[in-house]
Amino acid sequence: MKFWKLSLCLLVSLIIVGSATAAPAERPAAAPVDARFGIVESYVNSAEANNLGVAWTRVRFQWAEVQVGGPGTWTPRVSDAQINNEIANGRTVVGLLIGVPDWAWNNGLPAGLNLPHDDPNNTWANFVREAVGRYNGRIRHWIIWNEPDINDPNAPGFTWPGSTQDFLQLQRTAYLVAKETNPNAVIHLPAFTYFWNPNYIYQFLDVVVADPAAPEHNYYFDAITAHLYFQPDSVFSLIQTFYGAVQSRGIPWKPLWLVETNAPPSNDPAWPVANWTFQVTLDEQAAYIPQALAVAMAAGAQRIAIYKLQDIPGDEAANPEPFGLLRMDGSRRPAFNSYQVAIRYLAGAQGARRERWNEVGQVRLDQGTYTTHVLFSRLPAPQQVEIEATANTAVLVDMWGGRRTISAQNGLFKVDLPGALCVQTAGDYCMIGGAVQYLVQAKEGGSVPSAPPGGNAPPPPTTGGATGTPDGTATSAALSTAVPTTTPDPNAPTSAAILTAVPTTEATATAVTNTPRPTNTPRPTRTPTATITATPAPTETAVPAITPSPTAIRATEIAELLPTSTTSTAWADSTELNRSEQAQPPAANNLSFLFIGGGLLLAVGLGGWWWRSRP
Repeated sequence: MKFWKLSLCLLVSLIIVGSATAAPAERPAAAPVDARFGIVESYVNSAEANNLGVAWTRVRFQWAEVQVGGPGTWTPRVSDAQINNEIANGRTVVGLLIGVPDWAWNNGLPAGLNLPHDDPNNTWANFVREAVGRYNGRIRHWIIWNEPDINDPNAPGFTWPGSTQDFLQLQRTAYLVAKETNPNAVIHLPAFTYFWNPNYIYQFLDVVVADPAAPEHNYYFDAITAHLYFQPDSVFSLIQTFYGAVQSRGIPWKPLWLVETNAPPSNDPAWPVANWTFQVTLDEQAAYIPQALAVAMAAGAQRIAIYKLQDIPGDEAANPEPFGLLRMDGSRRPAFNSYQVAIRYLAGAQGARRERWNEVGQVRLDQGTYTTHVLFSRLPAPQQVEIEATANTAVLVDMWGGRRTISAQNGLFKVDLPGALCVQTAGDYCMIGGAVQYLVQAKEGGSVPSAPPGGNAPPPPTTGGATGTPDGTATSAALSTAVPTTTPDPNAPTSAAILTAVPTTEATATAVTNTPRPTNTPRPTRTPTATITATPAPTETAVPAITPSPTAIRATEIAELLPTSTTSTAWADSTELNRSEQAQPPAANNLSFLFIGGGLLLAVGLGGWWWRSRP
């Protein structure tokens, strides 16, 4: 072979190998934006969960599914690969343990439940031990059961046929076993519906404090869990109710996680709902998300998740309404986009305060060098709000992420708020307020970032809908109008009693019992196949919360729960993963190989010339 041909072949080979080597590896998903914000069942569509920027999720371990074949089997609905993928994407995984398989059934309770937790015949203890041990290093937070306060055996969400004392035994057994198996485990109370039986949480805590061994075992729980839906006002007041219940029994402060919240729409053409709990439009669901997040933070919730990411086959049998931010076909409801924006503008909050709650909803977030006011009308009529200026200009952001700069006038920022659609009322106000505006301004001597933590949310997809709408099937433009698209139903349930009250005792807590619970949880069944085909229902997760305050979160109370950087991938309670970025961009890598290849070609060519020219 001629040397020039050999040199050319070598160069081509080097370029090919270099290109293959330098091709960019699949870049890791963008880091979650803020540890506080999550979504239930993110594993159904991890790519879209990444786009949201959520930091945690919940996985349901239904005992009747997981060990359907007996205590020696393990067949969870969510695979190890799915769990590992969630962790690789930077999300904390929270496990929910619930259910009784046929082989362990004892009148609806686990066989051997009343035996000591280390007795081999205590089937529940064995299940908890296996779950916590199997996922040690991957799942640290465990929620024990779901909504045991539902006391009607005919209710779709009925899960617990035992007494309050029986449930203490279940919780106590799980706590003791989990801590022995993994001392770093965080054990959550089940979510209580509250509306089925407002006194249940008090009755349960009474039997807890009656146990003389409870104090030395942290009262058998590390966190409180809540599931609150539909009404931002009740989200605020009931979070404080849960805090007050724990405090009223002399139990040291526990953090609270709002594991489920949402306002599922009834007017989505993809899933029209005839028998709705509350009438909610797609646009109102989108407005509910940032409103609920803001008031939950102001009430002291440490972590907040939306139920759920995506509708899946079987949901219609388990839930009367579509809870997914994504439809079954993966298309986005408007609420997906409003949550995506809300996460970025609420991120990094060091404190939160509900400053106004009348015709205007106004929540102020302290975010270090700047503040963000979350603003919305609570009436059908447009409102104008005035915010004291700490800078000459501020950034005004709409619910979909559109930004513009406004100037202060006479030391005030004036913000016009569109009226609420007000399809459903709650006392004298709309159940869900109007389109949210975020007013972002620098503190004195501070600055506003050019983009929110995690970057600006990408523009929402359009699929042929009106210009500027976040989704072709939504009528989001209606949010800018003052007139409701539907006349409020005069016969609809209202919650006037909770508009101003913040109940902390049994007597005041009963004031909101007329509000239906929002989600349905499949009841336990002795037929394993029936349990397997049932779609996991919304459940709650309890995790570190802050001491409830009527209006504010103290910065010191949440500092330990936040990452040092809001874009950090290593969260306080998730497995840390090494995320190596490429040292240089792919183009630079390819150029390097070209230079190397050129150098080798030159060397080979010179060598060939020398060989041919030798004496």
